[in-house]
Amino acid sequence: MLIKNCKLLYQGVEEVKDILVENGKITKVYNCSDIEELDIEEVVDVDGNWLLPGIIDAHTHMRDPGLCYKEDFETGSMACAKGGVTTFIDMPNTVPNTTTEEVLKDKESNSKGRSYVDYGFHFGGSRIDNSSEIKRVRDRVASTKIFLNMSTGDMLVEEEKILENLFRESKIVSVHAEEEMVEKAIELAKKFKKPLYLCHLSKASEVELLRKAKGEGVKVYGEVAPHHLFLNESHVNNLLLMKPELKTKEDNEALWIGIQDGTIDTIGTDHAPHTLEEKKSKRTYGIPGVENSLVMMLKELNKKIDMKKLQEVMSENPAKIFGIVGKGKIEIGFDADFVVVDLKNKEVIKNENVVSKCGWTPYNEIVGGGKILATFVRGEMVYDGKEFMNKNGRGVSYNV
Repeated sequence: MLIKNCKLLYQGVEEVKDILVENGKITKVYNCSDIEELDIEEVVDVDGNWLLPGIIDAHTHMRDPGLCYKEDFETGSMACAKGGVTTFIDMPNTVPNTTTEEVLKDKESNSKGRSYVDYGFHFGGSRIDNSSEIKRVRDRVASTKIFLNMSTGDMLVEEEKILENLFRESKIVSVHAEEEMVEKAIELAKKFKKPLYLCHLSKASEVELLRKAKGEGVKVYGEVAPHHLFLNESHVNNLLLMKPELKTKEDNEALWIGIQDGTIDTIGTDHAPHTLEEKKSKRTYGIPGVENSLVMMLKELNKKIDMKKLQEVMSENPAKIFGIVGKGKIEIGFDADFVVVDLKNKEVIKNENVVSKCGWTPYNEIVGGGKILATFVRGEMVYDGKEFMNKNGRGVSYNV
């Protein structure tokens, strides 16, 4: 396949290039005038629109198994493809919790042939102390997810000795940690010399703790969700409840500054869909996110974020942090994971267009920063701006 007339950042320079894809990999990047003699059957002309590396969302809850009336691997991966997300990493608080090797094996098996995009899994730490399970599976998962503030099932871990065992046996630890628990997680990471990934930071004080730890040389990374950048406590209603909850405008701004100065490393949506009936009938925490994360971030392009930084926090850094093989960049030898974006076409986001099973979006009636024209996974088009095709997503591999 040849993808022609792509505007892209190649080796840090904005250029228009043609990209040759063979066996799912990028094999050559051409200047447009250099390929006249090539005999290629399949050619896709993107007509000068932006070609970005596929988005990697390292924080999703696809509700599969056990809660599939909210979302499942097929519908969640469709939402990813529509949003330009070519790889997602699923969190462990499914039913049953992914805290044993047996449950992980079942998830790995049940996911095959059901996803339009590539995927991976986080493993869950348990208050029952599953450190021996973590040791067995740590090279097959992105991280061990430990909940320090709240969770379902047995995944809220409060006993110090068990926390220490979980950190000790993990490859990298991801945490749900809010306020003072951020500092606790950083201290544990220091003690056991483990990389630490702070999920969905939402407050200025948390960003400052991260900044301080990085300054001290701690191997710690920070994630922010788009809803904590674009929404705040003035927007709160029954639908817009999540953990961590929305904070102030000042916190919004502190998070943006954290992205700009490199303190914040990634954008992760914390995609956690519930049905509208659930959200309206009781206090239910969690909102969908993967379908609109890129177009929302593009709203601030060349204002609060440039194209280089956007690609770093949404593609390159997640791949680096979790050691996802072959993902995150448009470079020779990498997977041909792409999203084609028309920045001139700024469509209104609407509930009626949502493909996620939950059927709604927190960004309803907001004008996005561009239109996603096509999504490619390993050289196969999986979304053409209207239809979905080629459901051949597969599990990712990790550097070990």
